[in-house]
Amino acid sequence: MAGANLVSAEGLTVVHGSRTLLDGVSLGVAEGDRTGVVGRNGDGKSTLLRLLARHQEPDGGRVTHTGGLRLGMLTQADPLAPGSTVREAVLGDLPEHAWASQARVRDVVTGLLGDLDASDVGGLDATIATLSGGQRRRVALAGLLAGEHDLVVLDEPTNHLDVEGVAWLAEHLRGRWPAGQGALLVVTHDRWFLDAVCERVWEVHDGVVDAYDGGYAAYVLTRAERARVAAVTEERRQNLLRKELAWLRRGAPARTSKPRFRIDAANALIADVPPLRDSVELARTATTRLGKDVVDLEDVTVGYGGRTLLDRVTWRLGPGDRVGVVGVNGAGKSTLLGLVTGAVRPDAGVVKRGKTVVVATLSQEVRELDEVGELRALEAVDEVASHVRIGDRDVPAGQLLERLGFTAQRAWTRVDDLSGGERRRLQLLRLLVAEPNVLLLDEPTNDLDTDTLAAVEDLLDGWPGTLVVVSHDRYLLERVTDRQVALLGDGTVRDLPGGVEEYLRRRAEAKAGAGSAAPSGPAGSAGPAAPAVDGAAVRAARKEMARVERRLERLAAREEELHAQLAEHATDVARVTSLDEQLRAVLAEREQLEEAWLEASELVE
Repeated sequence: MAGANLVSAEGLTVVHGSRTLLDGVSLGVAEGDRTGVVGRNGDGKSTLLRLLARHQEPDGGRVTHTGGLRLGMLTQADPLAPGSTVREAVLGDLPEHAWASQARVRDVVTGLLGDLDASDVGGLDATIATLSGGQRRRVALAGLLAGEHDLVVLDEPTNHLDVEGVAWLAEHLRGRWPAGQGALLVVTHDRWFLDAVCERVWEVHDGVVDAYDGGYAAYVLTRAERARVAAVTEERRQNLLRKELAWLRRGAPARTSKPRFRIDAANALIADVPPLRDSVELARTATTRLGKDVVDLEDVTVGYGGRTLLDRVTWRLGPGDRVGVVGVNGAGKSTLLGLVTGAVRPDAGVVKRGKTVVVATLSQEVRELDEVGELRALEAVDEVASHVRIGDRDVPAGQLLERLGFTAQRAWTRVDDLSGGERRRLQLLRLLVAEPNVLLLDEPTNDLDTDTLAAVEDLLDGWPGTLVVVSHDRYLLERVTDRQVALLGDGTVRDLPGGVEEYLRRRAEAKAGAGSAAPSGPAGSAGPAAPAVDGAAVRAARKEMARVERRLERLAAREEELHAQLAEHATDVARVTSLDEQLRAVLAEREQLEEAWLEASELVE
């Protein structure tokens, strides 16, 4: 149950130019809170974090901290001194015996920097100036987490972390404090991370902050419920939310923290929603456009810098396949994409491509837009094609821009003046309207907020070609692809029937030296996976119990309030009838919550 407030904000107002980012916002961060912050890019998420950390003064209102609060914050700026070393940035002046004896510090150093020697960033004595941007980010995060803090504030902590790093960070934050102690406030677009770590969500939009109980799954559901009750008329936006709920109902591995008492409501809300993708129809259409052969790698070997990245690999892409690719850094993910496009030639073996194959790649840098920098966004799309076929209808380029979050004003903004996220959305749209039949996405979630990611996923659902996605965004991989493969650094491409969870298990086995990280069978051994699944179920159960307890506490207060009002208005028949209906609803919800609590407690015991 939530404790005393660590941070309190009253009437926060922030004006940026002619726009009001926050308009009289009041909220608090209590001990035991684990809160995720979401919202469109530019709506004020990072501003809110800086205000609460007192790194920025509001134009109106005030922020107060409890006495002696130890607050640590990771910003998106690079705070590290170029001349300092990794050791100084992470461990300060602590002698080795002092930090090596602390389990938390050892966990942080090995989890983010590779091992106790920080080999992933060149060693503890490496100079910050010699590190890449991603390495500097991990060092900054490690330096923060190595310290003792009552409140940890993180702004996009999963940037530059791979799937394995994100899973480690989630596990670390879940176990960093005992239940009911410490507090976490995090801005992130990683939806799996939100579900794994957060028990509340704040949505920043239109100058206000709306609060939701639960992680991302509960946020999407409650948001849709609120919109339905309020009779929101934005039909396109609602269809997108309903489609997202259909995905949540499918029961992907990351959805285990979904509030159980809301499942019936979710099912009722989306009962008439068609499947996310008609796999048979997509495959049929894709076969028509592509023919039977797409790309086949047969006994392919590729080396680079004296290393063998791919060793006699046979891998086939068929019409309509939707494949997610995960792997350790340097294992050959970019090489694999290069073989598909033809940019990389194998040292041995054969790459066969169908005669009708047309490949398009969304790169990480989006440099392709430099040549159209003087054009307006809509003109940059029209230059390629004015319409695109999505599903069974032609959609104008302007409508597609709107679906991807471009207002009428932004659609007529010069490409050179667009933000990083807008540039990625625009380039993806330019690729789609060119009507390729094989689409390769290399880390497509960079710079995109959760609403835009959902819009991109919705667009990809109706696209009938072959799709290959390289990403550390676990939610995206599970959402838009039908199967995943892994590059484990041993020269092979392994199917992952168990998805990302299986990849993490194999990596853990490899690190622990527990035999082969890549068993000869496609699914691997089922034995080692059971403890990981059990542990995840127990963690999810504890999280559910904590959420239910908080809700029960609020219901108890509401019940007491209703009883007092019934006594006060005992002679007003209409008022008593209304209050009695409200009380019955509270009691019914309490009964459901108590059942959910009991079910969860059985897993924990």
